[in-house]
Amino acid sequence: METSSTAARPPHPRIGPLRVGVVGAGRVGAVLAAALGAAGHEVVAVAGESDASRRRIDELLPGVTVDKPSAVARSCDLLLLTVPDDMLHNVATVLADSGALRPGQYVVHTSGRHGLAVLEPAARVGARPLALHPAMTFTGTAVDLPRLEGCTFGVTVGREERALAEQLVTDLGGRCMWVPEEHRTLYHAALAHGANHLVTLVSEAIALLAAAASDNPDLDPAATLRPLLTAALDNALVSGDAALTGPIVRGDVNTVRAHLADIAATAPDTLPSYVAMARATLDRVVTDGRVLPIRAARIRQVLDAALAEVDVPRPSLDVQTFDTPWA
Repeated sequence: METSSTAARPPHPRIGPLRVGVVGAGRVGAVLAAALGAAGHEVVAVAGESDASRRRIDELLPGVTVDKPSAVARSCDLLLLTVPDDMLHNVATVLADSGALRPGQYVVHTSGRHGLAVLEPAARVGARPLALHPAMTFTGTAVDLPRLEGCTFGVTVGREERALAEQLVTDLGGRCMWVPEEHRTLYHAALAHGANHLVTLVSEAIALLAAAASDNPDLDPAATLRPLLTAALDNALVSGDAALTGPIVRGDVNTVRAHLADIAATAPDTLPSYVAMARATLDRVVTDGRVLPIRAARIRQVLDAALAEVDVPRPSLDVQTFDTPWA
């Protein structure tokens, strides 16, 4: 039964339709702009200089004016800043200092890591900042548009911008997860750890399986793994640690030792990640009582010895500077 306060609360009046501008026609920006356009907003201008950005504009935003960032900012009611995280503050500063932003204008970024502080230059000139991060991976094509349905958006906004944030996320087919400013980086770390590291883990598993099945040239390692990985992911999302299976959970020391030996011989670059995940898994099943501490100690000894016996090459990092500010 509804409380009287809930029942009496009027719905927020719809804001808009809005004139939308996009600075950064990357995978996220072009798709979100196309979705907002389909929801009834008017995408008036976009900035994007790279060949990939121009292709996305042609495919997803046909007929939209392509202009420089300052002109895009001046043309719209709502400005989407979909540039890389490390460039966001600088872009907001340049646009604010150039007079391209104005009081009352909505300035929205889609960074997972950042909240509102990164848009302080925009707020300083009276613009209204919002942080809306879609918790989804993007291809930058029309394939992404239906995937927005039901997508969670990590949202950080001030009280006065809350109604607009709810409307925008609803227009995009998503739902809001309200993230306090101080928890923004932790929110993003959770998503990156789950999604990005999952890709690395799956890629390593595919490589190991391909090596094991070298006598079967017609075998597709990805197709072989798909049912197993899909079931494991679904079970983990429903049951958490209770979904864990395999030699660590069973305490099979000799099986773990055999895994390590073959990985070291075949794909030594994969050994550190196997050991790291085995240690993390072991800690979890010791905590919940499925593996006794004495058995866990033996497995840890095997894991430690495996890394000590193999000199895993560490690639040097060649740091490059990319001068593509609006790609």
